[in-house]
Amino acid sequence: MTESKTLKTVGEDAAIAALQSIAGKARDAVIGSGDDCAVVPVEGGTHDWLLTSDPVVEGIHFDADTDPRLVGRKAVGRVFSDIAAMGGEPVWLLINVTAPESCTLEWLRTVYRGARSLCRKYGAQIIGGDTGKGPIRALHVFGVGRVPRGDALRRSGARPGDAIYVTGRLGGSRAGGHLKFEPRIEQGLWLREQGWPSALMDVSDGVATDLRRLLTINRVGAELDVEAIPVSPAVRRLNDDGQAPWMHALTDGEDFELLFTVSPARCALFESSWKDTFRLRCTRIGAITATRNVLKLREADGEVRTWEAHGFEHFRR
Repeated sequence: MTESKTLKTVGEDAAIAALQSIAGKARDAVIGSGDDCAVVPVEGGTHDWLLTSDPVVEGIHFDADTDPRLVGRKAVGRVFSDIAAMGGEPVWLLINVTAPESCTLEWLRTVYRGARSLCRKYGAQIIGGDTGKGPIRALHVFGVGRVPRGDALRRSGARPGDAIYVTGRLGGSRAGGHLKFEPRIEQGLWLREQGWPSALMDVSDGVATDLRRLLTINRVGAELDVEAIPVSPAVRRLNDDGQAPWMHALTDGEDFELLFTVSPARCALFESSWKDTFRLRCTRIGAITATRNVLKLREADGEVRTWEAHGFEHFRR
């Protein structure tokens, strides 16, 4: 008898691919599985719906003693980050809660206060959900956003020569950044309205993992400049195993920044326009290459080498 494969042996991406093959292609969706959101047209309307969901689980995404207000904020922020990556605006949320009998009502109330605070900031509403008994506390958030019809930004579209950009700074999750990040709704809307990106996604599992997903979809490669990586100040304060700050920045995950590509002919104008519009940093960290699925690093001494490291992936360590 052949031993059954486990999620640990196949990993998150292979598991998702296996499930997608069973679910099949969504006939009525503009964009189905494989992007930050599914995109469904509104019949006779002027916009498309953006549909996404995300779990936040105790012991994985937050600790038992984490401020519940921050737990609620993070649960909503993860979904908002997906919507931002499509250039959309959030509209509605459904929140399912599982918890043991010992969970206090005040903990849940405070979680909702944190979730509501971020919803109010971006004009979204919590319109329902469900509760159920479970061994640990977890929130499963389903989000609906909207975007003008046919205008959703996608992970596909990157071409060799395109510059690679990332917003903000990377690598602060281990110092608590994963609880206090700001979903880049405003920046995603602007990028879509101005038509800058050739491809775009958010960074949830680290650039080392998420960029590889973008490369796979576009059948291209990339070269990153180590010296250009925008490292969070929190990373430089870490006292761990001596791992380089840029390595933390590329692999730690849960930054929820935007990662996107821009045509080389438009880079100078894009960078000027960004600086005129936002105080938030946006950094060119490399370029798309024609070498399919190969990620290379240019180090400080100018040496270029193939890089095999990955960021976070569920079911694997």
